[in-house]
Amino acid sequence: MNRIPTPVTIVMVEDDEGHARLIEKNIRRAGVNNEIVAFKNGTDAMSYLFGPDGSGRTIVGTSCLVLLDLNLPDMTGIVILERLKSNEHTRRSPVIVLTTTDDQREIERCYDLGANVYITKPLNYESFANAIRQLGLFLSVIKLPEVE
Repeated sequence: MNRIPTPVTIVMVEDDEGHARLIEKNIRRAGVNNEIVAFKNGTDAMSYLFGPDGSGRTIVGTSCLVLLDLNLPDMTGIVILERLKSNEHTRRSPVIVLTTTDDQREIERCYDLGANVYITKPLNYESFANAIRQLGLFLSVIKLPEVE
């Protein structure tokens, strides 16, 4: 039986407005037209991802890919990553950590917790824009698990 692929929603958790605009603009430039739902803090992102009851069941039947900054004003991205990957309803959602932190221990910790990709944001604007365009090309070809 052929299933109609579920459109993937990109959930961007990024508190820096300039970075968020740059990310979205360059993902669009790469031809990715998926819905992007942006959050400036972890609290709002967690509410969206886990629903009003906090169970994560509200996301069942949808495909989400999470672009996650680690340095947020109200909590660390590590907390979000840990919660996403330990929840039966959200653990298959791919998480791309996109952060300025290039500490090897943090990178290892994110992969140990289940991050799918870890990208360090280049400090230079042009390098950052180029990295995000490449990420957009990557997003345009990856396959996600089918939703139940």
